[in-house]
Amino acid sequence: MQEYILLFISIVLVNNFILAKFLGLCPFIGVSKQRKAAIGMGGAVIFVMTMASVVSWVVYRYLLAPTDSNLFYMMMGQGKVPADFDFTFLTTVVFILVIATLVQLVEMFLMKVVPPLYDALGIYLPLITTNCAVMGVALLNIKDFGMLQNAGVSLVKTALQGFGGGVGFMLVIFLMSGIRERLDQIEVPDALKGAPIAFICAGLMALAFMGFAGLGQ
Repeated sequence: MQEYILLFISIVLVNNFILAKFLGLCPFIGVSKQRKAAIGMGGAVIFVMTMASVVSWVVYRYLLAPTDSNLFYMMMGQGKVPADFDFTFLTTVVFILVIATLVQLVEMFLMKVVPPLYDALGIYLPLITTNCAVMGVALLNIKDFGMLQNAGVSLVKTALQGFGGGVGFMLVIFLMSGIRERLDQIEVPDALKGAPIAFICAGLMALAFMGFAGLGQ
């Protein structure tokens, strides 16, 4: 249990995808103008990151990786070795399809159930499909946990890292939305209005989050 807690804390605070890895900056800057939209985007990213992590891990382990658990090897592997069923070169393409499908489900749900939030997110909602943070966590899971012998432990860690990555994204974008709402109430030089001052604030937040380094130790 301690290992899982440390993994969650690490991905949320120490190795935050936005402030430590600088992934997903496009929706971070675009949707952090209002707290309501930021919370909606954060919730969508949590769902997509978690589900994409789990689904991509299952697809990689049982369809793409050249292991004894590869379904193609189990069905057609008579007289062959697992290496003959190495489809890892399709990893990026398959993961993009998985993420795009999940984003489409989220988009349809918001359009039907929460139209104001759907309108507030605008173009940034479908852009989750190309959000490098979502792709990053899927690839990172494969690198860290994809080939562990204990499939159950590996899957739990994968799901936890995906969920933690989404929580970290939501935390930072919510904090940033509060800062930007306050920035709208003060005088900012014309040259720094909009994205420039947002990136400056993001840089300061990244420096602040460096204080969490070594927290897991």
